[in-house]
Amino acid sequence: MSRRRISALLTALVLGTAAPVLMPAPSASAAACSSYPAWVAGKAYVTGNIVRYTDGKAYIAEHDNPGYDPTISTWYWEPYACDGSTVPSGFVVSEAQFNQMFPSRNSFYTYSGLTAALSAYPAFAKTGSDTVKKQEAAAFLANVNHETGGLVHIVEQNTANYPHYCDWSQPYGCPAGQAAYYGRGPIQLSWNFNYKAAGDALGLNLLGNPWLVQNDAAVAWKTGLWYWNTQSGPGTMTPHNAMVNQAGFGQTIRSINGSLECDGKNPAQVQSRVTAYQRFASILGVGPGGNLYC
Repeated sequence: MSRRRISALLTALVLGTAAPVLMPAPSASAAACSSYPAWVAGKAYVTGNIVRYTDGKAYIAEHDNPGYDPTISTWYWEPYACDGSTVPSGFVVSEAQFNQMFPSRNSFYTYSGLTAALSAYPAFAKTGSDTVKKQEAAAFLANVNHETGGLVHIVEQNTANYPHYCDWSQPYGCPAGQAAYYGRGPIQLSWNFNYKAAGDALGLNLLGNPWLVQNDAAVAWKTGLWYWNTQSGPGTMTPHNAMVNQAGFGQTIRSINGSLECDGKNPAQVQSRVTAYQRFASILGVGPGGNLYC
């Protein structure tokens, strides 16, 4: 999340014979902020509760929680502007541009779900020049477009693959069932070890409840951002680093599905990703850069 609108009341008094120094009156939004109850660690909160944290800023509960710290548990809390609106994300892709990119998207993949997920990885699309930020956003969404058929599919369509994504060599096994770890979400998170790693990183029990990824849009987007920002897959760098360090869009493909698509293995699939990236970059008003293929 980006800006958090909140005001602080300052008073000053000159002692002795001098008159008091009068400061501007607090704004209505500041008064509204001060009316919210102070956050209490360990106190149960339900979705929609608004609290005032120790730094004086307000937060709204996105999900029920047993009193998690609002500045740490970003899945459970969201910064709240005291005029009654959540704080804007500052994302380089507007909602209108998002809708232009995905005119036939499934209603599950909401723009608000995406922007709510951004707090989990604040460096995403906010590193480097404005051009680099927009290129990274376009690159992420282009790969997402390919993985989901234009943000149409929430889950993997080939159900015959479902039982194959359980690696029993892992010490934790597959507690949700052998066929529970099929592809879900914008980058089609799959395999029990990926659900475990993503869940650990996001503070969620995705190993035990992988269905969260197909039932909660913000969780789904966060798993996509988790892979993008932290995993190199069959490549040598994370997709985030590929774009920020100007290695090129082709390296994002290699890190996501390079073992099956790159080096001439499936040029049609690579071209699908590149074409989407070029289109999305154009919508955002930037050039795509070099090294588009892998």
